[in-house]
Amino acid sequence: MTELNNDWLTDGLIDFEFKKYVLLAYLKDVRQNFRTTKLYPFLADLVYHYKNLMNIQENKKIIYEKFPKVIKEADFEKLKLSYEKIIKDNDVMREIEEIVLFAIEEIEGVLREGREIYEFVEENVDLVPIGISSLYKKEGYMLINEKQKNDVNVYRYQITIFEGPEEKYRGVHTTLIDQFEKSIISTYEDIKMTLIRKHRELPNPATYLVNAKFAFPLNETLLPIAKRLLVRTVNITA
Repeated sequence: MTELNNDWLTDGLIDFEFKKYVLLAYLKDVRQNFRTTKLYPFLADLVYHYKNLMNIQENKKIIYEKFPKVIKEADFEKLKLSYEKIIKDNDVMREIEEIVLFAIEEIEGVLREGREIYEFVEENVDLVPIGISSLYKKEGYMLINEKQKNDVNVYRYQITIFEGPEEKYRGVHTTLIDQFEKSIISTYEDIKMTLIRKHRELPNPATYLVNAKFAFPLNETLLPIAKRLLVRTVNITA
């Protein structure tokens, strides 16, 4: 994957044509992955850079803060330092503003492609509980099967809740623990019973089936979207 550094905008040569080359090379790589329905980590990375550019556009002071500083005066008795910015050139700032405008427009186009793929995958993936629902849902199993295949991947999941400055967030950690082959005599309910016998620490585990109607890249697309669906479905507030 062609990476775009977090400080790509202000790192190195501040030149529109050079930054354009760097950005377009990165977006070309992202598009190539989207064409094979590979969404992650490419979509999340793209969103990250887009938000950074929007923040810079809304608050030009961020641009100045990204440049290095040199000590102008130091008063070690009062522990006060005053700094002088290395960059004060208005031409440089205009160049950066031009790069930001170009980058936002280009990234928006690729983001639309990514969102369309995401929505298509989500519309063609079902998440349903298997067997009797458990009251304890912070931990359990997630079975992933693509409709055209008999292979069933079994993940053990754990949902965690952490607090941000303004609200609570839920995250999910998954570990691949087993694989089964679905058949007439090996149903999803049978797989759940096998898991209960093998892992007795979860006597009545919450178990969900992720059923994809088409074949999608597992690690880059299906699993990340399945985790989002699981967090959305499992109603845990504390």
